[in-house]
Amino acid sequence: MLESPVVGTDTAVTADDRAALLVENSELRARVEAREQRIRLLEEALRLLKANTYGPSRERLSVAAGQVELFNEIEATLEVTEAVGVEPELKATPLREEKSSTGKPGRAKLASHLPRVEIRHELTLAERQCACGGVLAEIGADLSEQIDYVPAKVQVIRHVRVKYACPGCEQCVKTAPVPEYILPKTNASPGLLAQLVTSKYVDSLPLYRQEAMFERYGVRLPRATQAAWMIGLTVPLQPLMNLMDERLRASGYVRIDETRVQVLNSDKAPSALHWMWVRVAGPKDQRIILFDYDPSRGGEVADALIEGCNGYLQSDGYQAYEGATERAGLIHVGCFAHARRRFFEALKALPNAQRTGAAAAHEAVRRIDALYLIERQIKDLSDAERTRIRQTESVPQLASLHAWASQMQHETMPSGKLGEALGYLLTQWPKLVRYVEDPRLAIDTNLAENAIRPFALGRRNWLFADTVKGAKASATLYSIVSTARANGLEPYAYLRQLFVELPKAKTVEDFERLLPFKRDESS
Repeated sequence: MLESPVVGTDTAVTADDRAALLVENSELRARVEAREQRIRLLEEALRLLKANTYGPSRERLSVAAGQVELFNEIEATLEVTEAVGVEPELKATPLREEKSSTGKPGRAKLASHLPRVEIRHELTLAERQCACGGVLAEIGADLSEQIDYVPAKVQVIRHVRVKYACPGCEQCVKTAPVPEYILPKTNASPGLLAQLVTSKYVDSLPLYRQEAMFERYGVRLPRATQAAWMIGLTVPLQPLMNLMDERLRASGYVRIDETRVQVLNSDKAPSALHWMWVRVAGPKDQRIILFDYDPSRGGEVADALIEGCNGYLQSDGYQAYEGATERAGLIHVGCFAHARRRFFEALKALPNAQRTGAAAAHEAVRRIDALYLIERQIKDLSDAERTRIRQTESVPQLASLHAWASQMQHETMPSGKLGEALGYLLTQWPKLVRYVEDPRLAIDTNLAENAIRPFALGRRNWLFADTVKGAKASATLYSIVSTARANGLEPYAYLRQLFVELPKAKTVEDFERLLPFKRDESS
C-alpha cells in the first residue's frame, strides 16, 4: 500500500489558510461596519447642522423650511389671506378693548384708555346754503376714529428751588429742599432712565444705537454715560432684588435654567464663556423671574441659587442640578421639552425622504405632543381637576410612551441621534413623570426658557458685556423688567413710577409696595 504524505500535508495547510482567511474576513467586515456606522453618524451630524443653520427654528412637525421668513413676511401674509379668501385686517386695535354691553357681533371700539384728540370737519357757510334759500342747521355728527402715533419728545426739566428770607431780621434764609433722585449725581430723570432701560432690556436696543437716536434730538448721550447709569441703578434696586429672592426661595417650586454670555474684561480669557442663570417661581399673578450672572457653570453656583429653597426644583438634565438638588434636599422634576427636543434633532438628522414617514423620532414627538395637548386643555382648571385628568389621561399615555421607548432602545444604535434621545428619555424618566404628582408642577421648564429668550435676543444685538459689573447690572435690570412683564405691567410706565418712588422708600413695607407684581390701582 502506497503512502501519500505530501497530499496529507497540503490538505492541512489549506485548512489553516481557510481559517486565517475567515478570521481576516471577519475583521474586515467589522472594520467596514464600524466605518459605515461612523459615516452614518457623520451624515446625521451634517444633516442636523444644515437643519439648524438653514431650517426653521421652531420645533414643530410638518412645517416646511423657510415657511416663515423675516424678509418676505409681508408677501407671505398676503398670500395666505388671499389663498383662503379672507380680506386682510386694515385696522389696528389696542390690546385693552371695550367689551360690547349688547353682546352683538361687530368690530370692537378702540380702547377707552387712549387719549382722544377731536378734529371737527364742518361745511363752509357757502356749502351750507340750501337750494330753497335757507341755511343748513347742525343736527348731529358722524364719528370715526383713527390711531395716531406721536414721536418721542425730549425735554429739559428745570427744578427751581425758591429761596425765602425774613424781611424783619434779615438773618433767616431758607431754600426749598432738593427732591430725592434715584441717581443724585446725574442729570438723568426717571423718565429718561426708564426709556433707556426699556429700550435695552425689553426692546433689545444696544446703547450705541440709543446714542445715535438721541443725537437726532440734539442730545449728546454717550454710551459710556448710559452704561454708567445702568450700573448705578443696581444699588437702589438691590432691596427689591433681595425681597424677590426671599419670596422665590420660599415658594416651594422653582424652575431654573442658564445661558451663555461673553464678558470681555474679566479674569477669564475674552473668548471664554460666562453664564447667566435664571430662576422662575410664584403663581401666575405674582410671578418672579430672577437673573444671576456668574463666570462659572459649576454645581457650586446651583447650590448657592437654591440654598434655602424647599419643595421642587425643575430643570433640564444638566448634571450640576442633580447634585445640587440632592444636597438641598429638594425633589427634582425633569423637563419634557428637552426630551422632545432631542427627538426633534433626531428627526432633523434623518434624510429628507424619511422625515415625513413613520420614523421612530416622528412617533416619539407625536406621543410627547399628545401629553402637551392634555396640559393645554387643563391649564385653567382647578388643582383637583388637573390632578384627576392627569391621572386618568396622562399617566396611561406616559406608561405607553415608556414601554415603546424601552422596546425601541433595543433596536436602535445607541450612538446615533435617535439612540441618544431614547437614552436621555429613559435615564430622565423618573424625573420626567414627576409632574403628574402635584398640580402646581408644569410639564417642562419652558417658563424659564421663555424668560431667557429676551436675553438671548438682546445678546444677538449687543453680542457681549464689557465688564463683570455690566453683566451683573444686566442681570438686575433683566430681573426687574422680566418680572414686571410677567405680571402684566407695562415696563416703561412701571419703571418711570418706580424710579420716582424708590428714593423715598425707607422701610420694608415701602419696598414691598414697589415690587413689580404689586399694583397700585388708585394711581
